[in-house]
Amino acid sequence: MSDLMKVSSNPHVRSKVTTSSIMLAVVIALLPAAGFGIYNFGIDALILIVITVASTVFTEFAYEKLMNKKVTIGDYSAVVTGLLLALNLPSSAPWWIGVIGGVFAILVVKMLFGGLGQNFMNPALAARCFLLISFTSIMANFECDTYTGATPLAAIKDGEAVDVLSMMIGKTSGTIGETSMIAIVLGACFLILLGVIDLRISGCYIVSFIVFAGLFGGHGFEPAYICAQLAGGGLMLGAFFMATDYVTRPITKNGQYVYGILLGILTGIFRIFGPSSEGVSYAIIIGNLLVPLIEKMTLPKAFGMKGGKRA
Repeated sequence: MSDLMKVSSNPHVRSKVTTSSIMLAVVIALLPAAGFGIYNFGIDALILIVITVASTVFTEFAYEKLMNKKVTIGDYSAVVTGLLLALNLPSSAPWWIGVIGGVFAILVVKMLFGGLGQNFMNPALAARCFLLISFTSIMANFECDTYTGATPLAAIKDGEAVDVLSMMIGKTSGTIGETSMIAIVLGACFLILLGVIDLRISGCYIVSFIVFAGLFGGHGFEPAYICAQLAGGGLMLGAFFMATDYVTRPITKNGQYVYGILLGILTGIFRIFGPSSEGVSYAIIIGNLLVPLIEKMTLPKAFGMKGGKRA
């Protein structure tokens, strides 16, 4: 029997939107970034994407089979996790990095906390941070057959000039899915038109980061500098595809505004004042951990209540 036919107390399910339809929409929206990554970095990127996605799907399937639980790989959430993780890896990473990251994301961050809807942080980003800490030299190596040298953001941090147009198109070094700002925004527009995401979190994230970078970046609000910061380091990928994760974002509208602003400020702090030129992954992970506090502070008061007591 369909889950929509179950008898339960109100409120009753009225929408035909399901977890699988939402996740499938996210997979489709990520295809432009993934496709450009494969075009940009070649067959190595394709192999790493396939292996990483396969590892997340297989880990979820194997765990649920061993625990005699309902197999949920049909909701495509494991595919989304694997694809996001793969897009956050350098194409030069060996295949086993994708396997280790995929197993960690699904087993440790998702399934051991109860599965989809119970994880307290984004599994793909948690896995990426785990890999950055455990295999720093591999995760920081962006040299491949197409590009050599530092990423554009690292060059900016060292005071060097960068080609902003190439950064927006994606013809630069970086992780597989973060380089093309245009491809990422195309996918984001698809999700916005479907109503899967909105601009509360993403918009606040981007605007607050622009303000922070303009005030403290040392270049003011110079258009080329701001555009380069937005186009590099996975900020757009994080803002539209990971910060908006239904499970790890605040559920209150005011909380989502606060959350977006917090992420923009944290990313600015990590990029401008930290030793690394990146910062998006750590900013979102810290934001995930603060979501319960944000929700508590922004939870609307019940009608007729004042200060937690009946008025």
